[in-house]
Formats: sequence, C-alpha cells, structure tokens
Amino acid sequence: MRILYFCCYCILSAADTLNDEPSSLVKIFLKGTEFMKKESLDAAIKAYDIEAECIRNMKKYFDDKQFAKAIELLCSAERIGTSGCGHSGIICRHFSHLLCCVERPSRFISPAEAVHGATGFLKKNDVMVFASRGGKTKELLPILDICKSKGVSVITVTENLESPLASGADVVLKQYVNRETDKYNSQGTTSTTALCMIFHSLQTAIIEETGYRNEQFAVIHPGGAVGERLNHHEIDI
Repeated sequence: MRILYFCCYCILSAADTLNDEPSSLVKIFLKGTEFMKKESLDAAIKAYDIEAECIRNMKKYFDDKQFAKAIELLCSAERIGTSGCGHSGIICRHFSHLLCCVERPSRFISPAEAVHGATGFLKKNDVMVFASRGGKTKELLPILDICKSKGVSVITVTENLESPLASGADVVLKQYVNRETDKYNSQGTTSTTALCMIFHSLQTAIIEETGYRNEQFAVIHPGGAVGERLNHHEIDI
C-alpha cells in the first residue's frame, strides 16, 4: 500500500513540475493519506472500554441505605448547594442544573466564594453536596465546618470513605474509579464520568420519588429542540 501511495504521488507530482508548490491535486491526495498514529486510535477506543468497565463495576459499591438517605434529604430540602474543585466542581455545576430541572432549587457555590459569604444561601435543614475524589480537598473543609455550624445537612461523594469530608458528612456516596483513560492515569476523565453517573442516578430517583412530570418540565424548558418537543404534545408520560 505504501508503494502504491508513493507511485501515485510521483505521477501527480510529475504532472506539475513547473510549479514550486504542490498542485491542488497533490494536496488533495496527501490530505487523504494523513492518518493519526495507530497508538492514538487504539488509545481512543480503549477509553470507551475503561469508562464502560467503571460504570459496570460502580454498581458493586452502591449502598442503597446511604442512597435512600441522600434522596430523602434532597427531596425535603428547601435549597441545595453543591461544591467541589477542578473537574469535581464542574460536575457539581452540572448537578445543580439537573436539580433545577426537576424544580429542586440549587446553586453551585465556588469554594472561593463560600468562605466569603456565599454560604449564606443555605439555611438550617438545607443540603450541601460535596464532591471530592480523595475527600481531603482543603478548600472544602472550611465549608464543611460552616455547614455543620448552621445545621445544614451534608452529602459527600468520594472514593475515600475514611477522609475528612466523608467523616463529617451525614451521607456518603462511594465513588469508584478503576483508572483514568490516559496512559498516565492522571487526567480527570473516568473519575468525571463516575461522578456524573452518581449525580444522574440521584436525579433519576428524585423524579420518581417526587412524581415530577414532563408537563412541569415543559413549563420551565420552552427553549430549544427539547422545549419544542415538550410543548407540542410529544410528552412521554
């Protein structure tokens, strides 16, 4: 195959010997033969397998009693805060949005703002959700103290059940991660997917527990393709 490519390239180049730059035909040919390294493609495909394995194995660590307590707190709280750093913080923002989508008032509280008054959003009997894979994120520990002093219930999602954020929580949800997808096992990839899965399962259970209906969602989501579907009598009951 390489010999064929070389011969075709030579033929196309010979037809354009008077030009300093390769002809458009040569450029098109070269563009069509530019492939990523095999190792890159193999790594990309393997990433699917790594994350799929993680989700399958997560069910082994599912604690139905802790999960039920989390659902009880999230369904009864007037307000719900979420907080985390790095990738965990980004997924916490996503969870706050998911909660708002089922009319459970929530907001992401950045660790930086939390210790400068933002925890005033939370009152007694409200809920704060922390996400920290190691459970030792220094920026979150002062927020934990604030929550405990205000009577705010704490749900922690972490891989380390012996960590400070787990020990100080009312509910702990185990985050299992087999490994990250990159060869160095250092990027926040699989761990992010695992955290998303936990938050998605919580929202799914909240919908069932509260009897939330698509008709309600249609009112607060008139925009986009989803809003068009919801508000044109195509609601799945």
